[in-house]
Parts: sequence; C-alpha cells; structure tokens
Amino acid sequence: MKRFFTISVLTIIFLFTSCEKTKTYGVDVNVNDEINYFIWKGLNTFYLWQQDVPDLADKRFANFADLYLYFRGYSSPEDVFENLRYEPGTIDRFSWIVNDYVALENSFQGINLSNGMEFGLVKYKNESDNVFGYVRYVVANSDAESKGVSRGNIFNSIDGTQLTLTNYQSLLFNDNNSYTVGFAAYNNGSPNSNSNAVLLTKEEIQENPVAITKVFTEGTKKIGYLLYNQFAKNYDSQLNAAFSNFKSEGINELVIDLRYNGGGSVSTATYLGSMVTGQFNGALYSQEIWNDKVKSALPEERFLNYFTDEIRNTDSQGNLILQETINSLGLDNVYFITTNSSASASELVINSLSSHIDVQLVGKTTRGKQVGSITLYDSDNLQKSGSNLNSKHKYAMQPLVLEISNKDNKNYPDGIIPGNTLPGIELGEDYNNLGVLGERSDPLLDRTLVYITTGSKGNQKTIVSHDFNEVYNSKLATPAKDYMFIEFKK
Repeated sequence: MKRFFTISVLTIIFLFTSCEKTKTYGVDVNVNDEINYFIWKGLNTFYLWQQDVPDLADKRFANFADLYLYFRGYSSPEDVFENLRYEPGTIDRFSWIVNDYVALENSFQGINLSNGMEFGLVKYKNESDNVFGYVRYVVANSDAESKGVSRGNIFNSIDGTQLTLTNYQSLLFNDNNSYTVGFAAYNNGSPNSNSNAVLLTKEEIQENPVAITKVFTEGTKKIGYLLYNQFAKNYDSQLNAAFSNFKSEGINELVIDLRYNGGGSVSTATYLGSMVTGQFNGALYSQEIWNDKVKSALPEERFLNYFTDEIRNTDSQGNLILQETINSLGLDNVYFITTNSSASASELVINSLSSHIDVQLVGKTTRGKQVGSITLYDSDNLQKSGSNLNSKHKYAMQPLVLEISNKDNKNYPDGIIPGNTLPGIELGEDYNNLGVLGERSDPLLDRTLVYITTGSKGNQKTIVSHDFNEVYNSKLATPAKDYMFIEFKK
C-alpha cells in the first residue's frame, strides 16, 4: 500500500525557481520575509489549486527582492497565506496555517490543551442569535471529568455571559486557560440558565481515539461496536487490537461510530478499511489527484492506495516504528454512525468501502471534505527533517494538496447522506436525550442495532422534530481540526 511521498523527488519539483535565495538585491531580509517566502514556496509547489492563483505562478516574481517587497504589503504571514488561497470558504474551505507546529504535531496525536469537555454548539430553536452547548463526551483523566461534567449536560453561558453567534469564539476559544461554564435546562431547545456552574481549567491531555469497543449479542447476531474519534497514527496498534478482540468474539456484524471523528491519517483510514474486510488485499482502495506539478514529478502508482494486510509505519527519517499483521474480519457489510462532524478520513473510509461491500449509515449528512493536506515546514525541502530548518519561527502550513476518491472515481463534496447517497436512516442527535455512548440508551446506537436485527428504519416522520443549526464544535478549535493528511518519509 502506498502511503507516503518520498522527499527525494521534491528536488525535481523545486527546480522551478530561477533565482537564488541569497541574492536579495539590497533588501534587508527579516524573519517575516523568510516566513512569507516559505508560504509562497510551499503553496507554489504543492497547493492543489496552484495554477488558479496568479500570485503562485512560477514566474510571478523576477527575484527574491521582488517577492519580499510584494508580500511586505500584507499585515502578517496569516494574511499572506489567506490571500494566496483559492476562493477561501467556497473552493478551498479547509487549508490553514499555524504559528506553532509543536502544537499541531501534538494535535495529530490526540494531544491538545483542553479541559476535557468536548462539545457542540447549537443555535437556539427560538430563532434568536443565542447559542447553547451540549456536552458530547468527556475525555478521561481531564479536569472536566474530575469536576463531574458528563455527556448530555447543556450550557448556555461562559463567565456569566450568554453565548451568541457573535461571541462564542471569544468566550470559549481565547487564550485563557480557564473559564466558568454556566449550565442550563434544555427547555425544548431554548435553554434557561440554572444555578449550576463549574470552573474548568485547560491542561495538555492526550485522548485515546479508540474510545469504546463492545460486542452486543442480539439473537443469532454478534454485533461489534467501535466508537472511534480520530485517525491518529500513534494509536494504529490499539485500533488493530480492537479488531483482534472482535475477531476472537466471532462478530458477524459491525458498527463503526464516527459521529465525532473529524479525520486524520490517510494510511490509518486504509488500515481501518483493511480491518473491516481482508478479502480485498492488494485491491485498489482510493485514488488521489494532486496538482500538475506534483503529478509530472512522480509515477502514477504514487497516487493509488491499496488494501493491505500489514500495518507498517515509519517516522520522518524512514525508521520502522510499527509493523504488525492486520486483524481482518472479512465482512461484506458494515454500518457507520455519522453526523456533520464526520469528515475527511471518516468519509474516505465510508466512500472507499462502499465500492467493495455493502455500507449503510445511521445519522446525519457528513461534512463533505474529500480533500487532504500535508504538513509543510520552513526548510529546504519543506519537511521538518530537511536541511536548514528555520529556527527563527515555528510556522507550519497544512494546505490542501489532493482530492481523493474511491476506486470508481466517486467522492461526495456535499457530504454523504444516510438513506440517500448510501442506504440507511437519517437521524439527528436528540440534545435532550443523548444517552450513554456505547449503551442502548444512546438513540443513534439503539436505532442502528434495531436496524441491523430487524431491517426496520422506523417512522421517519417521528424521528426528527426540529433540525437544529449546529454552528461549531470544540474539535474544530484544535490545531488539527477536521484534517486528512498524507505523510512524507525519506
């Protein structure tokens, strides 16, 4: 299975520049100039829409002085990056830049500065601009867990101020490490504050994305259940162990709960598909489309991902860090639980498997993120392991560099719709009755189990009484966000 782009081929791509960085033509180069050049070079080389952005053309600048002086007209590196994106918000919805790549790297591994309360934010039912939060789950060994916060709690104020569409970012996602959460009664979707409040403090915590594994016995059916919250490569072995348990239990049906999974590693997504199946080893799993510059520098095989029977992970230096046989179940059907927070690598697994086996969904339309990124650093080859890594700053970029599809060249930029795009049931979460994750009290899981055992979809008219507008969630505030990425190696 191809998962990586080798750094050695990048030298072929970098031959585009005809100017030498050391020739500055009288310009005194500052740190921002170096960051701006890094941004331009990275996007000029890899950006999916490079050919559509005039300022990213190979011959846009005559020399480095020309480039430096041009980008000094922007207020910050973030401003430069934003202005080099192609139709941000419509075409390019997901590229981003960070000023601390250590935090980004940690976030890829499930390590974030967090109080452990993972939540969604929803607009009030009464059509006001007020917003309330609902607790999706609480991370183990976090401050929120120690303070008694639990799934299903409703809150509508922070530090005594009502949450609204215009202030939730500043109240919840500022630089402060603590805030007081004011809880509320649901009140039919327009919550009323109550007297309960708790002070929560953020600290660096690591979340195991292999959150819950269980087996339900329903008559002749043994149904495996996996709540999986991030495609984090450093937990590939734990994911494989979960499938080893499913295999030993002899499950014949499988539910993978991706409702809060914003994505992650393409290689892990391929491993997961191989764990579900096993009968397609070596067959085409997914296909990638990069810009013309990258495609001309690499053989076509580099853009194809295949089912595999082995996990083989290496670090950026090419050192082997994990090698083990995949525990495959050989299933010919699988069920997924989804929401609008199910994105990128989550959608990749659903889409890629649907070309090979029967895939059914219970939940809401997925995010619609069929594009992936790579992490770029300010070094000679744009990798952290490259020569001359700039020690003057910690900026890194996560630009979109590829579009990905299944073996039939299909993807779904508007999201995958349960019961429409693929068979299943459209069912939103009931914020007044979330139940317990991994238990029959969770309405989404319960409906999935009933669907598996009876084939009944239920009365759709009674399933959703109001389609709430979910405006944001806590995962989107992490450096990794709802990413899907490809790794480099030597």
